[in-house]
Amino acid sequence: MGSGGGALGLSSPLFANGHLSSSSNSTSLPLPVEDGNHLAMVKPSSSGVNLPHYKWRLLIAYDGTRYAGLLSLLFLIYISSGGSSYVSISIGIGIDIFLKLSSSPSISGWQFQVSPPTIQCIVEKALIQITKLERECLHFVGASRTDTGVHAWGQVAHFITPFNYDSLETIHAALNGLLPSDIRVREISAATPEFHARFSAKSKVYHYKIYNDTIMDPFQRHYVYHSVYKLNTAAMREAAKMFIGKHDFSAFVNASRNDRVPDPVKTISRFDVIEMGPLIQLEVEGSGFLYRQVRNMVALLIQIGKEAIPTEIVPKILATLDRRALAKYALSAPPHGLCLVSVKYNQEHLLLPSDCPTTSFGRHHTITKCKLPFY
Repeated sequence: MGSGGGALGLSSPLFANGHLSSSSNSTSLPLPVEDGNHLAMVKPSSSGVNLPHYKWRLLIAYDGTRYAGLLSLLFLIYISSGGSSYVSISIGIGIDIFLKLSSSPSISGWQFQVSPPTIQCIVEKALIQITKLERECLHFVGASRTDTGVHAWGQVAHFITPFNYDSLETIHAALNGLLPSDIRVREISAATPEFHARFSAKSKVYHYKIYNDTIMDPFQRHYVYHSVYKLNTAAMREAAKMFIGKHDFSAFVNASRNDRVPDPVKTISRFDVIEMGPLIQLEVEGSGFLYRQVRNMVALLIQIGKEAIPTEIVPKILATLDRRALAKYALSAPPHGLCLVSVKYNQEHLLLPSDCPTTSFGRHHTITKCKLPFY
């Protein structure tokens, strides 16, 4: 993938826009060097020599189904108990389980966490194995931190290397070769120094799918929420429009997790309710979303679709700025129906640096002749 036939393109010419030459952006990074048939980690000397940086953009899809477990359940129990160290769960038939929690259990999804494994952790490990760089040197950042059980088709991330690549197809194939089959890198491209997967994002698009029929389609059970109640989509559509615009969404955020963006004011540009037979697809696009905001909005729309509450409840709950006001009517919708479809950027952020390798969309394998015998 690099120049000169080596595993890494250390001797490739710099592409001008990808060379972060300022001292504030350049640091001493460990260099991979050949050691027999293997690459070994070598730390540069403390001579203060600045190394060039190259930024790479990834487009990632993943099935979030199996990136969940008991710990995410314990986290919900912990929060519902108000942070108590002792909680009780009723599992039916008069049986209660008492648990002692020493601290808030972690949840998996898109964020770095070794156990239980998260998508970010798994992708980072693959990059570390391929680049031979240490984790802190990759500066791997994702655009959106999806929760346990949430899927993605258009997650965006970036990472940095101190070396260039002549071709991205090889590292693309290597990444997908190391990743489990439910995580795929769809695209790899060079990025300008100004690009940031999270902070450059202009908007994000989420879809939430509901299967509205008496019998659930078993082939969609991991990706679609099943509602046996006949939903009034006209009422849901009317209520969804009330979310559009710039609002303080404090009433729709779960304050149980530290959000790196404390500003609760977000702009929703569209919120569509689309019917496709028994499938109802809720499509929402916004400047950003708070923790569980989408699932909380969807939960309220489902209650409105059941005709349990009127559409006028949406602005009333928004005005309270209080999460407890929403809790009177709805809990968060299950995560498996939610998918991060795309992250949108201004065109200038997607421009490729000059003299950079071609974007890789994967490659097809070909054969020159049929190797199977004819009978």
